Amino acid sequence: MKKLFQTKQFEFFTAGIDTKLELPYFGKVRAGFPSPAEDFSDERIDLNKILIQNPLSTYYVKVIGNSMEPDFCDGDLLIIDKSLEWDDNRIALCFVEGEFTLKRIRYKDDKCFLIPSNSEYPLIEISEYDNSIIWGVVSYSIKNHK
Repeated sequence: MKKLFQTKQFEFFTAGIDTKLELPYFGKVRAGFPSPAEDFSDERIDLNKILIQNPLSTYYVKVIGNSMEPDFCDGDLLIIDKSLEWDDNRIALCFVEGEFTLKRIRYKDDKCFLIPSNSEYPLIEISEYDNSIIWGVVSYSIKNHK
């Protein structure tokens, strides 16, 4: 992961997949009622293969700020894929008025809005006449739970 540049709200990194790191995969775990212990699998997974489908159009972005809490918090690492189609209710990295912003895309009454998850922030209406760009779509997020 190589740092490309930083804005006020984000740090951008390349998604290098040339490094292979296979980690032990223990299978599925129940989030409800516990079950008797099952045998552990010898299977291994490579997170690069799972998280990065289009290496040349994928970037890591570290979140700075709280406009998308509780979905994404300060310090979360997002995987942004520029080749994915954006659509209603997808969360995307957008370029609006000269700055990047992370918002949920919503269509209502033939209008397009960029909606923050945090209600303390205003929604942004965009139109075909704006210089706004939907730069890429969030495909995965990685949270630090320490």
